[in-house]
Amino acid sequence: MENIITGGVKMDNNDNNNKTRDTKNISIGEILLRILITAVVVGVAAFFTPGFSINNLWSLILAAIVIALLDYFIQKIAGIDASPFGRGITGFIISAIILYVTKFIVPGFNISIWGAIIGALVIGIIDAIIPGRAM
Repeated sequence: MENIITGGVKMDNNDNNNKTRDTKNISIGEILLRILITAVVVGVAAFFTPGFSINNLWSLILAAIVIALLDYFIQKIAGIDASPFGRGITGFIISAIILYVTKFIVPGFNISIWGAIIGALVIGIIDAIIPGRAM
């Protein structure tokens, strides 16, 4: 194989291609970990937030998937990351909207407008404590 010298560092052609692919593609494991972290964070937020309840485990898992998908689509379409504290007031508002919209998609996921606002705040606090990205 032919080596490419980039900035004084020798890199193999295949290594360079693999690094490019790794940054573009998200593995199934990363997606499952993100959904698991989202489920834990949303479950904890529902426990501590008035006006926010989840009826069962399947509703929680489905809500985590829906929240992850909504966050992904908003991030791809608008370029806004829905992290309550990491992106300032815009991320906080988007996070609350995602929580509220999830109510209409997932059966057993009940949240009021104030519950969504307080839930986004609780999720932001938990997101700052737990390593990884929740929303």
